[in-house]
Amino acid sequence: MLKTSRAKAPRRTAETFAAYATDRGKITRKLRCAIYTRKSSEEGLDMDFNSLDAQRESCEAYISSQKAEGWLAVADDYDDGGFSGGTLERPALKRLLADVTARKIDVIVVYKIDRLSRSMLDFLNLVELFERHGVTFVSVTQSFNTKDAMGRMALNILVTFAQFERELIGERIRDKVAASRKRGKWMGGWTPLGYEVRDRKLWIHEADAERVRTIFRRFVQLKSATLLARELIAAGERNRYGHLLDKGVLYKLLNNRVYIGDAVHKGTAYPGEHEPIIDKKLWDEAHVILKGNARTRAGQARAQTPALLRGKLFGADGAAMSPTHTRKAGKIYRYYMSQTAMKRGGSDCPVRQVPAAEIEKIVIDQIRSLLQTPEVIVQTWRAARKLRHDLTENDVRDALIAFDELWTELFPAEQARIVELLVGRIELYPDRIDMELKVEGLTSLCSELGAPITIQQAAE
Repeated sequence: MLKTSRAKAPRRTAETFAAYATDRGKITRKLRCAIYTRKSSEEGLDMDFNSLDAQRESCEAYISSQKAEGWLAVADDYDDGGFSGGTLERPALKRLLADVTARKIDVIVVYKIDRLSRSMLDFLNLVELFERHGVTFVSVTQSFNTKDAMGRMALNILVTFAQFERELIGERIRDKVAASRKRGKWMGGWTPLGYEVRDRKLWIHEADAERVRTIFRRFVQLKSATLLARELIAAGERNRYGHLLDKGVLYKLLNNRVYIGDAVHKGTAYPGEHEPIIDKKLWDEAHVILKGNARTRAGQARAQTPALLRGKLFGADGAAMSPTHTRKAGKIYRYYMSQTAMKRGGSDCPVRQVPAAEIEKIVIDQIRSLLQTPEVIVQTWRAARKLRHDLTENDVRDALIAFDELWTELFPAEQARIVELLVGRIELYPDRIDMELKVEGLTSLCSELGAPITIQQAAE
């Protein structure tokens, strides 16, 4: 029969807990306890005794109180300093989950449940993972564990409040940003070309500001963003972050109201605290050209560019609807006509033909509307996280909203390419339209927009 030692044993690694011990003749299995700690900000982490140390000390004391139950802390430290509880992309948490999957852990101990996660969905997924691998989850300050039904019910209630607190904090932050922007304050982000940030304010960087003025003047002379972008790329012109001033970046620069002294929040402009770089006269001249070019491009190129819905539109009978057109009095009228009607006449066809402009507008309006719905944003974010682990839901939302603002500035050929990227099959019925949206295409679109970097940077 084995005997236990009365000397204070050091914390051990997870691999040393295969043995069993005795306590007055009763065999007690040693339970390997992992302590997880987290702090959202990096503030104070350089102190001799910080928040992570305090959390760990409380957890160690709790484990010691359960020594009679065979609890012993493993030597591995699972500490995430400076990581938000709203995401699972944390290095120490990933190591912990890997050890759980490898069955090296029996109990996970935290100071409070929100240290593990502040997201209800993430938390429930984690608890499910723990249960699947026979791991008990314990909160020191909230006095429960997941071994029984009461503990699991208490867990769900507490996680709900943790998520509520997180969302409340987010709302307060957004309200503060909105109020600050209304007062014209700079609230951070990518600094526009022509400015630099000092003491949380925008100050004109004269050399870069002159470059911006030159770009505006040259655009007024050329009256073409395409030609100007070619010149800038040929000259190797870059913004303050090293990106070439291509056409996409150029459009955002030309539309950035920061340059006339405005602070913009959610599409609404307010007088800013900073000094303008571009005078109102030059700005107005540039924007008369921009608006005129958009209308001209739409009118001249519509009939010469590929039909937006080519290969996407099908009738109720499953036959493809192909683009066609007629010419009357020198004017082109575009349609999508069913292949059934083309081959056999229109008697057996529920929808013989539809005006191209009308059906394209309906589809585009539906796409632009869907891109801002919470369901599509969340699905896109989940798919994009596989490629960009640091991507947040807000980054994806901002990128999709920015795409909506950019759409009208795109050439028809670029619009057709994006429709090809986003739309699967469109089925046209006499009383409705069914459309398939590609989540993988949304992920690619966010990548092209550069969320969260390029789309913000391009706007500046």
